[in-house]
Parts: sequence; C-alpha cells; structure tokens
Amino acid sequence: MITRYVFIIGATSGIGYGIAQILASEGHHIAYNGLADFEEIIAISDKLKDLGAASVHYFDVDIRNGDAVREMMATAELTMGPIDVLINNAGIQHVAPIEKFPISRWDDVIAVNLTANFHTIASVIDGMRIRGFGRIINISSVHGLVASANKSAYVSAKHGVVGLTKTIALECATDGITVNAICPGWVRTPLVEAQIHERSEASGRSFEEEASTLIQERQPNQTFVTPEQIGSLCLYLMSEAAVSVTGMAMPIDGAWTAH
Repeated sequence: MITRYVFIIGATSGIGYGIAQILASEGHHIAYNGLADFEEIIAISDKLKDLGAASVHYFDVDIRNGDAVREMMATAELTMGPIDVLINNAGIQHVAPIEKFPISRWDDVIAVNLTANFHTIASVIDGMRIRGFGRIINISSVHGLVASANKSAYVSAKHGVVGLTKTIALECATDGITVNAICPGWVRTPLVEAQIHERSEASGRSFEEEASTLIQERQPNQTFVTPEQIGSLCLYLMSEAAVSVTGMAMPIDGAWTAH
C-alpha cells in the first residue's frame, strides 16, 4: 500500500487509538487530535512511532470551536503534508430523557459528534480534489442507523454523520475521493464503559454482569467489536480495492441492525 498522510480526529483512546495503531503499523504518516494529558500524549506518540508510523504529529484543539478546527487542519498540512485520509472519530455521549436533557450537553454532543466533521471535511476537500485522491472515513455508530431511548443528541448527531457522508460522497463522486461512514455496534471503549458503570450502579450488579447483559440485549453475536477490527476496515476503505465503495454506511455490529 502507498504511504498516506492520515489525520485521525479523536485518537487518544478507544476506537481512534485502535485505528491509529493499525495504520501506524502499515507505515503511514499519522496526525491526531484528542483529549489526554502531556504524559499520555508522549506515550501514545511513542507507541505509534514504535509500531512503524512514518511520522507522528499531535494537535491539541477544542473541536467544539469550528474556527480552531479549520486552523488545525491547515496547520497539519503545513506540518505533516497534504492530508490524503481523514478519519473523523471524536465522540461524546450524554444519556437522559429529552425533558431532562441539558441544553449545554445537547450543544456539546452535536458540536463534537457532527459539526466538527463538517469543519474537517470542508478544510481538506479542495486539496483532495486538486490531487485527485482522498479518503474520508466518518466513524458514525449503529446509532446512526437505529435509535435507543434517552440518547436524543447522540442518535441525532450520528444519523447526521450518515447523511453528511452520503451528501459529500455525491459531491465528490468524480473527483477520486471516497466518503464512507463506519457504524460500529458495542465497542468496549471508555464511552461505553462509562455507560456500563452507570448501569452497574443503578442495578447493584457487577460491572462484568452488566457488560454481559448489555451485549446480549442488542448484539446477536454477543461479542464486543474491537477498535483493531474497525482499523482494519479503514485500511480496506483506503485501498484500491475500495475505489468504488463510497456513500456507504457500513455496520460492524454483530448483526445488531439485522433485527
């Protein structure tokens, strides 16, 4: 595979970090963003270099700020090189019935999970068009395809990511750019583990008991998806084999959406 310049939004833990490790092991240049303290950033960057990344660059930006996001993308291209592959992975969650959902939390979830994608894509699309190559991979969710109660902001944002993906795929259909959304089911990330802890506290059952119940409720194969599996799907979407795969919302969900 040709060495590519990759920017991963939200790569300091969970799915994003798993993707970064898979792509680093293939020798790609990696730029990334995400929440972590200084020591964690050093450890993550060192790990990606050890795995074989051609270069590693970290950018500390609050992605709720659209202007800051666009400035980050421009700086990344000046620092690393032209972005060939953009992977939008950042996500936050808040669970509450809509009448109790704080307005500030709604705004944050929409900004991080959806609006940031708009800004990152808008920032790189012209360069991709000029070069005649681009891969945009948006990490949506099974909740971009189906809903769950008490997750109004998250479900709305992730459905929006799928719609944004389809729209940009149409706009770039003849430009050598593919745009796809990956829709994972349950992945044992910090985001999901926080929900398991909440369930455990409410039920009085152990964390592992609630994790098992969670997976049995929705995911028929009763197995958590791994970040590395999602990273391997990203590798496929980056490859020549996927040149005609665009505008897709691709579940990786253990048959959740087959119900």
